[in-house]
Amino acid sequence: MNLPNKLTILRIILVPFCMFFIAFNGMNDTVCRLIALVLFSVTSLTDMLDGKIARKYNLVTDFGKFLDPVADKLLIIGSYLALLVRYHGDPVFVNFMFWCLFIIFFRELAVTSLRMIVASKVVIAADIMGKIKTVSQMVAVIVALVEPIFCRLTSINTHNIATYVIVGISAFATLVSGLNYFKAYWPYINPSK
Repeated sequence: MNLPNKLTILRIILVPFCMFFIAFNGMNDTVCRLIALVLFSVTSLTDMLDGKIARKYNLVTDFGKFLDPVADKLLIIGSYLALLVRYHGDPVFVNFMFWCLFIIFFRELAVTSLRMIVASKVVIAADIMGKIKTVSQMVAVIVALVEPIFCRLTSINTHNIATYVIVGISAFATLVSGLNYFKAYWPYINPSK
């Protein structure tokens, strides 16, 4: 097994630990958030590294092509679910996160299905909007973890405004990215078959 695939497997292994520390508030909240921030950042970094290494050293494999997007989806959807648990006492935030997570889940399911249908006809490459979607989702988790620490350190109550904004941006980028994929690859789908 090559290094990029090992990094992808490491990312999958780290996902439950990220989720635990994002959702867990049984000890000092700031400590839990900082641990979650470090774990999430390291896990997100492996996403960037595995692809760069695979392309640079010609280590792209079918196993990696399959597992890398699975690991990405587990990390983001798992982290958003953990944020829902973390903020369970704030019904407005939970409702907002729920609908944003629904958009993310629906988009990933739809694009994955699209890829399966057109795989024999064309390769669906990641576009710039897909990359913006991924980065905005990762930034949203980081902001959701850091904003309350900032509020405690500065005694400024932001009411999670930064988190709402970036989560909203990530949901919008996710929706636009999904629509772009369907617009580009719809001609390869024959509804009569």
